[in-house]
Amino acid sequence: MNDLKTTNRLLLIIIIPFIFYLLKVLSFIFVPLVLAMFISLLFLPIMRWLAKKKVPKPMSILLVILMMTGIFKVGGELIKLSSQEILSADSQFFQMAEVKIVDVIVSIEDFFGITRLQGETVFSHYFKSNNMLNNIGVTIDFIGSALSLTLTTAFFVVLLLSGSMNFEKLLNSTLFKVKYSSVKAFRRVEKDIIKFVQVKFIISLLTGLGFGLACVFFNVSFPVFWGLFAFAINFVQMIGSIISVVLLSVFALVELDPSGTLLFFILSITAVQVVMGGVLEPVFMGKTFSVNVIIILVMLMLWGYIWGIPGLILSIPITVFAKICFDQFPRYKAVSNIISGNN
Repeated sequence: MNDLKTTNRLLLIIIIPFIFYLLKVLSFIFVPLVLAMFISLLFLPIMRWLAKKKVPKPMSILLVILMMTGIFKVGGELIKLSSQEILSADSQFFQMAEVKIVDVIVSIEDFFGITRLQGETVFSHYFKSNNMLNNIGVTIDFIGSALSLTLTTAFFVVLLLSGSMNFEKLLNSTLFKVKYSSVKAFRRVEKDIIKFVQVKFIISLLTGLGFGLACVFFNVSFPVFWGLFAFAINFVQMIGSIISVVLLSVFALVELDPSGTLLFFILSITAVQVVMGGVLEPVFMGKTFSVNVIIILVMLMLWGYIWGIPGLILSIPITVFAKICFDQFPRYKAVSNIISGNN
């Protein structure tokens, strides 16, 4: 009996790294599939409501696709608006930004004792011109990858909503064995994940709106761009809020007076993040979605290494999903408590 347990543990030690290796190698399949799972969960209640109204499934799927297309259209228009905002900026702003950036870099060089060749400018030293083609190539690759990810995710969403890929049956046959309890457990998982994604979306939206309004109030350039950036980066738990505050504060240094106005601006955007992420989000999420800070950091590093930027975004939803699943089994309550940080 002990030999069997030892063998099972050794197999588990071997299988787990192999699974993560497959997730990394086949990221082009798993990333859009997991994204599609969370997106389709948001639209499943709409699909059920349409089914109760006797709307044919093909028509329901078409309506949901039109809704998603409308959302993408609004997002695209906002990105277009922010691009026009940056392109139409006064050249004087960029000259002033260049001077401030050079001053900051020179201060850092003096602090660390870095020396440049005599007559060599900061930009020629750190931003080599022969890297321009490489930068263009990286940009094209990024756009191609983003487009491929979007189309593949949309394809999986349609399959999940149409029932061609039945996620509920998959959970029933793997995690939840008894049919009645499995249906009940899946409904609970579905309800909790929908609530998590909805709250995260609303909090991120309010955060982006707060950043944009702060830029307008303090006359900081590109309020639409910074609002969109804060909205998007806020989906990366904990780290995203720090990145948005730091980057916007550094950017505001170009236009605001460091002695007073800049400080109030930094306090304003920090207050937005504290109120949204530190007060409202925990209140709306409740104890069901509480995740230990150490677990958050570990999951961010793990999924960021496996899937890159999409992994950073999906790390906490995946962790919350695992926690909710563990909650369905009393014998795994200890694992759930470790994730949430409960004693």
